[in-house]
Amino acid sequence: MTDPHAIQPSALDQLPDRDPEETAEWQASLDAVAQAAGPHRAAYLMRRTLERAEGNGIALPKLLETDYVNTIPTAAEPATPGDEAMEARITAWNRWNAAAMVTRGAKHGVGGHIATFASAAWLYETGFNHFFQGKEADGSGDQLYIQGHASPGIYARAFLDGRLNEGHLDNFRQEAGGNGLPSYPHPRRLPWLWEFPTVSMGLGPLSAIYQARFNRYLTNRGIKDVSASHVWAFLGDGEMDEPESTAALALAAREELDNLTFVINCNLQRLDGPVRANFKIVQELEAQFRGAGWNVVKTLWGSAWDELFRLDTTGALVRRLRQVPDAQVQTYQTRDAAYIRRDFFGADPALVEMAKLLSDDKILECFHLSRGGHEARKVYAAYKAAVEHKGAPTVILAQTVKGHTLGEGFASKNANHQMKKLSVDEFKAMRDLLELPISDSRFVDGVVPYGHPGADSPEVRYLQERRAALGGPAPARRTHALAPLPAPAEKAFAAFDKGSGSQNVATTMAFVRLVKDLVRDKETGRRWVPIVPDEARTFGMESLFPSLGIYSPKGQTYEPVDRDQLMYYKEAKNGQILNEGITEAGSMADFIAASTAYATHGEAMIPFYIFYSMFGWQRTADQMWQLGDQLGRGFLVGATAGRTTLTGEGLQHADGHSPVIAATNPAALTYDPAFAYEIGVIVKDGLRRMYGEAAPGEDPNVFYYLTVYNEPMPQPAKPAVPGIDEGIVKGLYRFNTAESADLSPAADAPRIQLLGSGTAIHWTLKAQRMLAEEWGVAADVWSATSWTELRRDALEADAALLRGEERLPYVRRALQGAEGPVLAVSDYMRQVPDQIAQWVEQDYSSLGADGFGLSDTRDAARRHFGVDAESIVVAALAQLARRGEVRATAVKEARERYGL
Repeated sequence: MTDPHAIQPSALDQLPDRDPEETAEWQASLDAVAQAAGPHRAAYLMRRTLERAEGNGIALPKLLETDYVNTIPTAAEPATPGDEAMEARITAWNRWNAAAMVTRGAKHGVGGHIATFASAAWLYETGFNHFFQGKEADGSGDQLYIQGHASPGIYARAFLDGRLNEGHLDNFRQEAGGNGLPSYPHPRRLPWLWEFPTVSMGLGPLSAIYQARFNRYLTNRGIKDVSASHVWAFLGDGEMDEPESTAALALAAREELDNLTFVINCNLQRLDGPVRANFKIVQELEAQFRGAGWNVVKTLWGSAWDELFRLDTTGALVRRLRQVPDAQVQTYQTRDAAYIRRDFFGADPALVEMAKLLSDDKILECFHLSRGGHEARKVYAAYKAAVEHKGAPTVILAQTVKGHTLGEGFASKNANHQMKKLSVDEFKAMRDLLELPISDSRFVDGVVPYGHPGADSPEVRYLQERRAALGGPAPARRTHALAPLPAPAEKAFAAFDKGSGSQNVATTMAFVRLVKDLVRDKETGRRWVPIVPDEARTFGMESLFPSLGIYSPKGQTYEPVDRDQLMYYKEAKNGQILNEGITEAGSMADFIAASTAYATHGEAMIPFYIFYSMFGWQRTADQMWQLGDQLGRGFLVGATAGRTTLTGEGLQHADGHSPVIAATNPAALTYDPAFAYEIGVIVKDGLRRMYGEAAPGEDPNVFYYLTVYNEPMPQPAKPAVPGIDEGIVKGLYRFNTAESADLSPAADAPRIQLLGSGTAIHWTLKAQRMLAEEWGVAADVWSATSWTELRRDALEADAALLRGEERLPYVRRALQGAEGPVLAVSDYMRQVPDQIAQWVEQDYSSLGADGFGLSDTRDAARRHFGVDAESIVVAALAQLARRGEVRATAVKEARERYGL
């Protein structure tokens, strides 16, 4: 079988050999070593030669895997500053309280996770004691992406340093009373502690990369110098299977993000079993990260292994460690010395001889306890190497034992993710192992006590002194008292108030034109962060390239092919546009970093991310939840929206459902504007609410989702209707009546109310004229800018009613007194307009584009879905016929006339 890693002869044949005789001598030398000392020795020499070549800058393919040993040998480890014994006592208290918190919570049925922090405790404690910069020093401090299942350990540390009390710990996962702790890192639920929500697996590593990149963006653009901030992402080895976890590794290396460190807790277990039962996850991850261009530091074995490596004069131990699959390493953790002698050492005669020199206690110490991730000195050495490495991000692969110190019932057991508590006897054994001064008398009625050495104890003083030296508590989120951003000039928002005249303008173009004006604003223009996944030209944004520049940390090292054109492709180190390539997930991670800069860095940034509406919420709705949880602010723009407006593109490009998905997110304000002037009103109000002065009771921690269309249509002037801006923002206003549209209905003409959103307003207006001219029906047309906001307001009115407060939903107030039935139309599935049905007093019906999309012309697609003007006319006549207001035969007659 061909070795997939070997350089194939066909490739070598293309390289000229200037000295074949010298080449033959090298090959003969390798053959001689293999024959005399064995193939393992030959392989060792080749690896060392490749390492030397790489160290000397000789251009060779990188060595993707190294031996299954520590990158930093014991002899090269720097001395750890501080008091190691004191830090061990602090870590012991935190281990205890994390386990006690979850066990006590289990009595209420809320559970929790114990084993993850038990394995990762030193990975966190070493950082808190020596590396993680707080927010009270200069700059923004470090950004910490905490592994979600390790949250009990972080709460335990906050309890030790006085930021939480026993009442908080007893309310772990019990938030309804308002004094509880969320299960995982949730900024919306605990905004003074958590910065980043991370427990939706894979989003933490992706976001960490783009946060580190956005830090560079802020610095390079001169917004704020955050070059001292370091991003730390704590991850599980099982989590790395999520595609988002590794989706942006190349970007981090390409942009040389040495302000970023991944710490992967390689306890070899995922939620239900081994991560790579028959393989080795550490080696796989090393190859993956090295291949992507990262610096890799492996911290696998504890100091107890030093003696074994000294005895390994033949390399047999290192070879055996490379051979043993992860599931077998997990098994060694639970077996006695005799089994390990037989299965591990018995595989090689040289190892059999080595084992004779080792006591059973030594074997058990190595295979049960001694892992690099459990020793502060080895973790410190890895972290120091990471922060000092320049030119590339670093990943630390730290091997640990899941459930470490929790007893034999937990350590390395496949089920430990689901094990939520320890017995009293197990706690007492843990106490003795950790040498904690907790007496048996404190276990009252089987309840495990919390442990605390005292607010003025040496442990607490040491912890607080270390944090003070590093810039204050961590993790911590700061809500800065930022001055409201000044409102941009009114001229930009009013640009379309007079309409477009004879010019047809798509609402996508109207939005882009508005942004062009806003980014030129002297006060706030530089705070806009335009984000687009590769299709800027599709959305008419190419004119922004030369004026704003596309961000690149390298600037522009080439002459662009279109340099002689007015709208050439301009990259710049201080560029403002984030043009991400084809990655919706990466673009959303950009958006999240920018939208939360007001808290992370004390700098309000205004991101807008424009994308194909079909490929935004459908692909990255989980990140939208992350955005809402992280209290992000900004504008998401679903362009080329709707199911029938994107001619010819077909099923996979036709969005008929993004507002439905968006409606599920409590932080998303979803708008489907029909006209350019509506976009101006919505964006203006969004800037006021999120970045200016929110009204009493308004939450500024929201984001806006606007659907805009690529169909050029005439843009009408803004009607002189009282309260129109309020109606646009709240979601509904009357655009015209049959009378104001000069349709001259008869005094006794049957009347209907037509509600349209987005591009559907144009078919609705056509239907209004057809109803009047062909059927003698008077129709009033309403623009429904937000079905979702109408529903949200109505739900709040219902809740107020339950509290005894009289409050009428806005949709009912707006339609109050409107004659006739209501017919709602949108370019989305009927579920979108049907959101408001129960609060409309009039007879209510709807039309929408339900089903899959299809490739065809716009007119044909609308006829297919039954949302074109003719279909609206027939549906309106049917409603009126049911009420006896038009003759029943009119419906059949209309269907035949229009070929329906």
